[in-house]
Amino acid sequence: MIAPPNRDSSLDFGLLQQSVSRQPGRNRRAVWWLLGLLTLLLGSVVTLLLYLNNFEAEESARRRAADAQWLEQSVQFHFRRLEDDLLALARQAASPAASLTPAPVPKGGLLSLEPGVLLDRGWIAVGQSVAATGGPARWFTDATAHPVNAQAQQTMQATTEGLRRAAFAGVMLRADGTPTDVVWLAVPFFDRGQFVGNYLAAVSLERALAALVPTWFSQDHQVRLVADDDAAASRSGYRVALNLPGTDLFVQVDRTQAEPTTVPRIFFLVALLFLLGMLVALFALRRDFVKRRQVQALLQAQVALRTAMENSVTTGLRAWDLQGHILYVNEAFTRLVGFSANELLGLKMPFPYWPPDQHDFLVQVHEGIIARGTSGNGVEVQFAHRDGHLIDVLIHESPLTTADGEQIGWMSSVLDISERKRAQRMAAQQQEKLEASGRLIAVGEVASTLAHELNQPLGALSSFANGLLNRLADGNITLTELLPVVQRMARLADRAGGIIRRVNDFARRRELVRQRLDLVAFLTRVLAARSDSDGTPAQWLAPAQPMWVEADELLLEHLVNNLVGNAQDWAPHGSTPAQVWIDLRQDLTHGLAALSVSDTGPGVSEEALSSIFNAFVSHKQGGMGMGLAICRSIVEAHHGRLEVGRDPVLGGARFTAYLPLAPGLAQLHKGTA
Repeated sequence: MIAPPNRDSSLDFGLLQQSVSRQPGRNRRAVWWLLGLLTLLLGSVVTLLLYLNNFEAEESARRRAADAQWLEQSVQFHFRRLEDDLLALARQAASPAASLTPAPVPKGGLLSLEPGVLLDRGWIAVGQSVAATGGPARWFTDATAHPVNAQAQQTMQATTEGLRRAAFAGVMLRADGTPTDVVWLAVPFFDRGQFVGNYLAAVSLERALAALVPTWFSQDHQVRLVADDDAAASRSGYRVALNLPGTDLFVQVDRTQAEPTTVPRIFFLVALLFLLGMLVALFALRRDFVKRRQVQALLQAQVALRTAMENSVTTGLRAWDLQGHILYVNEAFTRLVGFSANELLGLKMPFPYWPPDQHDFLVQVHEGIIARGTSGNGVEVQFAHRDGHLIDVLIHESPLTTADGEQIGWMSSVLDISERKRAQRMAAQQQEKLEASGRLIAVGEVASTLAHELNQPLGALSSFANGLLNRLADGNITLTELLPVVQRMARLADRAGGIIRRVNDFARRRELVRQRLDLVAFLTRVLAARSDSDGTPAQWLAPAQPMWVEADELLLEHLVNNLVGNAQDWAPHGSTPAQVWIDLRQDLTHGLAALSVSDTGPGVSEEALSSIFNAFVSHKQGGMGMGLAICRSIVEAHHGRLEVGRDPVLGGARFTAYLPLAPGLAQLHKGTA
């Protein structure tokens, strides 16, 4: 996109109504720019044409050098392989058990296997002549053909023994002094550091080169053997040294076919075609400039309008690709998290505005957004401002697509809902307080009503019992018949009055009278007092060890009586004989005492579970609906909880009250568990 002109950064809707009078001048400047570029291109084409001619020459020289290096390495490799093969033959010949007949050449090197390369070969032991050891016959032929040959052979033998390496002799000369293509190769063999002898081989270099040069190389090149002092070399060729110790031989390589020079010409024609295309494009671009300038002006206005809109909104905007990299953020988003755009662009999960303790959760949320986006309700998460305070945000995502509809990421709108969440939490807390207050008010009202209505009957019962005692004292009634009953009536009446007072105090939020209490002894006493009451007898097996809690004894007695009485009322309504079981156990892991009361009744239905502890809700004929509500209030006042379920043995309801063990005893139990 063409860069917008330098102007004030404020929103300028006048860009949509640009003056046409200034366009021709700008078009002329653009045409001059294009003509200058065209001239530069012409000069570049000519320069490239000259460069390509020079490049072809350099490339030809480079190829010749590469061919020479390859040929030199190939010759050296195969001659080294030939030396290794002859060394193996020398080792065989030096063995005492070796046969007098020449051993076969090992199946390995190309020169060893190629017919005609090895003209003659044989073993010469140290201190022995070739004739005495049955050496190669050609050795005498070459030595007697010319004095230079004999001297070269002697030098070769001295070199192998003195320098402990293979050496060459040659080329061998004929009687008239003309050179042949034959050289001698001597490979020494040492046993335990002592020179044993040489293995000699006459090598035909012409046959060796014919075997080493492949067909594809000989199609374009002529390869011939030349001496060091031979100056007859063509300009199109090059020499390769054989590097055979003891010889001064080279391989002359001449090209037989000229290299094609069509590449520069083809490039020149292509460049001309491009120039013609540039001229045509120049005229087409001149006509297109006006339309492009209008589109550019409209785009500038739209960009300015979009920027102003983004800066005015309070909703954070964020774009990110399908791999999770941030592509764009607006100013509202940077103000929301406290990080600048430069600090956020290009980052990948985890982002710096994520709370440290929520990384795993936010990774799952963002991976889900990348895979599926967000629903219509959005996603609520928490971000951490740079200064550390948490921000509740609501994120909505929409696909970020290209012009052809391909999705490349997601566009996020991030709304700060911290105030709304704070208001919701406050409303929830107020609602919870209202519910608790309503429950306590209901308990208080019922407790006050019970205290008001039952005080007079209990007072009359106490007066009646005292009257009976007075009559007994006067002898008007048999003491053995009435005295136990009257004493029990007085005791129950006093206890009922105390329970009513405690419930009334609890409902009015007065302080509980807590004391350390052994639940085993307490339950034994309370259940013994209920043994003569109407209803199903309660079966209770006391634990062997005491179980201590800190509780209000009278409220706890009221809790036990309500739970046991409720179980006795419902036990006969089941399909099995009526039974009530009471169980007491310790949860040492959590430091709790669990008191369970089970019956054989029909149990608590799924519909009644949610409201069974609500005030004034009763499923019993003639019930007030306050018994279980007061039981839950008593348990919660002792920092415990009351749960209901179905007993797996009896099949009826199972109410379990969890009460904290006494602090010191709870720690002692945990330590000895």
